[in-house]
Amino acid sequence: MAKIGLVMATWNGRRFLGEMLDSLVRQTRRIDAMVAVDDGSSDGTPEILESYAGKLPMRVVVLPENGGHLKAFETGLSLLREELGPGDLVALADQDDVWNDDHVELLERSLGGADMVFGDAEAIDAAGDLLAPSWRAYAGIPAELPVRARVAGTNNATGCLSLFRASLLDAALPFPEGVALHDWWLALCAAARAGAKAVPDAVARYRLHGNNAVGAGRNYPFRETIHRQRRWCRAVAEEGERIGLGAEDVAFARELLDYWTERGTRPLLWNRAPWLWRNRAFLFPRRERRAAKLLFSTLGAPAVRLLFGEGK
Repeated sequence: MAKIGLVMATWNGRRFLGEMLDSLVRQTRRIDAMVAVDDGSSDGTPEILESYAGKLPMRVVVLPENGGHLKAFETGLSLLREELGPGDLVALADQDDVWNDDHVELLERSLGGADMVFGDAEAIDAAGDLLAPSWRAYAGIPAELPVRARVAGTNNATGCLSLFRASLLDAALPFPEGVALHDWWLALCAAARAGAKAVPDAVARYRLHGNNAVGAGRNYPFRETIHRQRRWCRAVAEEGERIGLGAEDVAFARELLDYWTERGTRPLLWNRAPWLWRNRAFLFPRRERRAAKLLFSTLGAPAVRLLFGEGK
């Protein structure tokens, strides 16, 4: 039987951490190895983690200062990789959710031949009250995405709702410079190989409380959006072949990089309109307001600043 490995990243998580750890203890499919990486907490979070040492097969790593969730997960995955074989499985956990008792069991049963499987969740608030029965519907997350939509920077696989093969870490690690979100990169790596598939079942209660590190629909100023997109596209273009992307998908990433570079300096990109139209299903997977998005995508940073100001 495959071993189940788990990585959790924490930072000042005292308020909700105990409830999350209790849900890990209750799993009907046992967790065999766990690395908890604390990202420089100042509220006693490491002590809470240590108090569960007898209940969970947990190794606690305390980073001396806060380096961000990406570094914390990369550290944890690198350490866990040493304990697992290629046939084992990996789950990711946040500090503030609550897993259903059959979270791991259901995802393992649903994995099939894919490299990753991810479920849905109930969305709850800070008090644990229900916001929506489906996080996927609440956040407008599509259940299916073509690989090229992931190349373009869309993701539907929330890390804490996912289970993937440990062999995926050989391609995914280390995270390339330019990757800002670990679960986006892991899902792309899975999609480039045997696939990342969604199941409709809720496997957790996903907590939204205003201080989430990721996943709460954060918007960025347009200048920062351009910067983030360029970094992402460059990472995919440079690493795409290594992780298993096809030549056409890598070429698409390079063209996207050129597009975002142009958007940073040119006021209008009417010459890009035919290309945007041809690739609309990948660039705008959700059909809502697609025409408006296509029109906006022909505006470069100078025009956006003139028409909408810096905050757009």
